[in-house]
Amino acid sequence: MREYITILEEKSKDELKLNPLPYKKTELGPVMSKATIDYHYGKLAAGYVKRYNAGEGDSDFNEAGAYLHNLFFPQLMHPKSANKPMGSSEALINKKYGNFNDFKKEFAEVAMSIQGSGWVYMSRSGDIKTIKNHQVKNDIALLVDWWEHAWALDYQSDKTSYLTNMWKIINWEVVNSRL
Repeated sequence: MREYITILEEKSKDELKLNPLPYKKTELGPVMSKATIDYHYGKLAAGYVKRYNAGEGDSDFNEAGAYLHNLFFPQLMHPKSANKPMGSSEALINKKYGNFNDFKKEFAEVAMSIQGSGWVYMSRSGDIKTIKNHQVKNDIALLVDWWEHAWALDYQSDKTSYLTNMWKIINWEVVNSRL
């Protein structure tokens, strides 16, 4: 698997780094506001890295939190209303689910079945899976953060709209590079 998705960037053997955003904090609006990026990326995701590097809290939880956020944020891009999978991700989704709309329905069903917080993702084999809390998984192609901090500032309790709008900012080239 490609090094940039399986191994966190490290300053040294024991110190993690939160990867820089490949876009400006304002470029995901209106799907994801600058306030959400500031809070989610700048405070929470950075907090996992800071706590891990300081040896505070549960090191496995903090390392996995950093790892997942280092996958989540780089796969996002400026919104496109007609954003759809292409290339290998489109082929995989069509083979496994018939079409993108059916994939989105199944993805939403799995996401909405999560009680509390977690993550929902499409594996490299096309399966839709969940992650409780934070765990390192080596088969992630597409990842959606299902923790409240990812959607509450912009969507309050409307998780359905959060997920519907997430499809507008998925960078399918990044997803393809993970397949």
